[in-house]
Amino acid sequence: MKLFSQSLLSELEHQLAKIHLEMKEPVQYAEEAIKITISILEKLKTYCLKYKFQDKNEEIEFFRNIKPMFAAKLIYYNEIYTIETNKPYGSKKTLRKYYNNELLKLKTFFEDNQEFYRYHRTNNRCLDKKYFVRGKYDIKLTLDSFYFQADQSFSTSHDYKMAKILANDLIKSYIESEITKLGHNSDQLQPTILCSKKQKWTGSKVELIEIIYALHTEGVFNNGKSSLKEVVSYFESAFDIDLGQFHRVFIEIRNRKMEKTKFINTLKNKLINRMDEADEN
Repeated sequence: MKLFSQSLLSELEHQLAKIHLEMKEPVQYAEEAIKITISILEKLKTYCLKYKFQDKNEEIEFFRNIKPMFAAKLIYYNEIYTIETNKPYGSKKTLRKYYNNELLKLKTFFEDNQEFYRYHRTNNRCLDKKYFVRGKYDIKLTLDSFYFQADQSFSTSHDYKMAKILANDLIKSYIESEITKLGHNSDQLQPTILCSKKQKWTGSKVELIEIIYALHTEGVFNNGKSSLKEVVSYFESAFDIDLGQFHRVFIEIRNRKMEKTKFINTLKNKLINRMDEADEN
């Protein structure tokens, strides 16, 4: 199950990355992303229903950690589609008020589910057999009405809530990014382009974002005084690249189950190999 789901998740992320490259309008890429994510989720469901879990721990792992990663993407893109299609016409002030109201909805969800947020963030496992095993719901454990409408052969009492938490992190980053754009002054953020041959970034956007976050965290720009947005804008201009919703990408990097700093680890290993080869020569 783990190998199959990892392969399926890689396929999904590849297709979503392709959409973001081809489509710039949120409504367009959200609509296409929803179709793709539903298709991938159907594949996961089909495999799951035929698969026999080795034990309860494997079933818990699937419904606590694996399925929510897929479902969160569907919730995220569906919410982006809704936010953008309901967005009012008007001034920056009107739009800022609209986006702030959307942030309030996320805050309300958090306040209504603080106990489960705490359970998730502290990596508590004591109620996993009730939360993430099929057919083990407890009406006293704050159930979503969604559970009773869902296919219970592919749902537990809390896997949707887990997916919602993951999705809300992405939604929050998206909304905050849109609010930032409303107050964005491009003239202040334009870097001075060096009079040398233009360099084009030919790696993936995810890899570049991983590097940018690492450099910004280390505080190597203007003695650590540059904001993350300023650093991102500089790299976008220097490499003529649009990094889009970089906050969302960073959340996905944080949620990696294996190597969180995959690209940085690769750079380190290749640089060491280069040094070793230089020593030999």
